[in-house]
Amino acid sequence: MSKELDLRQYMAIIKKRLALIILFVFVCTASAAAISIFLMDPVYEASTKIIVNQTPSQLAAGQLDINQINSNITMIGTYKEIIKTPAILDKVAVQYPELGLTAIELANKIQISSVNNTQVMTLVVQDVDYKLAAQVVNAVSLVFKEEIQHIFKVENVSILNEAVVNAQPDPVSPNIPITIAITLVVSLIIAVGIVFLLEYLDDTIKTEADVLEFLGQPTLAMISRMSPEDANSSQTSKANQTYKAGELERVSIEK
Repeated sequence: MSKELDLRQYMAIIKKRLALIILFVFVCTASAAAISIFLMDPVYEASTKIIVNQTPSQLAAGQLDINQINSNITMIGTYKEIIKTPAILDKVAVQYPELGLTAIELANKIQISSVNNTQVMTLVVQDVDYKLAAQVVNAVSLVFKEEIQHIFKVENVSILNEAVVNAQPDPVSPNIPITIAITLVVSLIIAVGIVFLLEYLDDTIKTEADVLEFLGQPTLAMISRMSPEDANSSQTSKANQTYKAGELERVSIEK
């Protein structure tokens, strides 16, 4: 039997198993929504921004040294690595014991990013407790500002903004609408794929066209399926049927 299908056949397959597709998509989407709402803890994000600027002597003289600016930008990558080293995080753990975090745990929480060709770094900490996240990111920023002066003998690091500890921001995850939308699309694709796979694996003969294609012979007769209700109705109708006297159908001739 040929497995090549045209567009109408594809649509017929989908229509035939539409209930299965809808059920599968509904179950997957509802499960994803329930997990996001009831099982996943909300995660909050706190951040600070740190800028690397010109040295005080240059600022006082009113000079703009392009080479110095480019050098500071180049150093951003170095600063990003230094922040997550024990040279900084060990001191954070010691100076802020109320955080209850080790240097390794701090390193796992901190995310550092920077925009290309800028002297600004963004420190981000995510946690289920926003207050803790804000305290951690502020502590790391302050210790870095102090210690980088001793590591590189420079004083060109400034904190642009600190995280507000008492703020009440919205959680950054789970993002329930996006989760539901992604689950809806993915489950729909999977459901349609399963439907076509089931159709491909089904090699039973169902129609006259299948008989002609598979056996190469025309169909002589078809026996339709009758439900029990239809069978009972047919028997009742025959039992209640009346005949008139003289009907030829009821006359028998003896020889």
